[in-house]
Amino acid sequence: MIIVVFAVLLGILLGLFMPVPSNQVLSLYFVVGIFAALDSVLGAIRSNFEDEYDSKIFISGFLTNIIISMLLAYVGDKLSLPLYYAAIFVFGIRLFSNISVIRRILIHSGSRGGRTKSRAKYNKKSKNRRYIYYTSLKKRKK
Repeated sequence: MIIVVFAVLLGILLGLFMPVPSNQVLSLYFVVGIFAALDSVLGAIRSNFEDEYDSKIFISGFLTNIIISMLLAYVGDKLSLPLYYAAIFVFGIRLFSNISVIRRILIHSGSRGGRTKSRAKYNKKSKNRRYIYYTSLKKRKK
């Protein structure tokens, strides 16, 4: 864990103090790629709290989201259509959705005295664990 924190701090320091010339045209692709990366990372955090994390799914989703979103922005740029709006819109919705679920999980785990995993029921017959998690939250509120 300390290696990860050190690597993040080193990356931030390098980004702040190394002058990197940026192109106006490429900045659009970077923004879309950053949104895709944030969506994948928050999705991984969410799935970790729900005990569904799989590193293969995370890495494949991370790379696929970035590549497809950048390709969408590139094709839209070539067609003179702002298709990058679609990627930003979708990833924005997913970011806020993931953040809200993570927040709910942390609030409910904190109210029970410590960090615990979510109350998702792991029924092998049911593949819709998120629905079961939300319904268990609704039943608890009543």
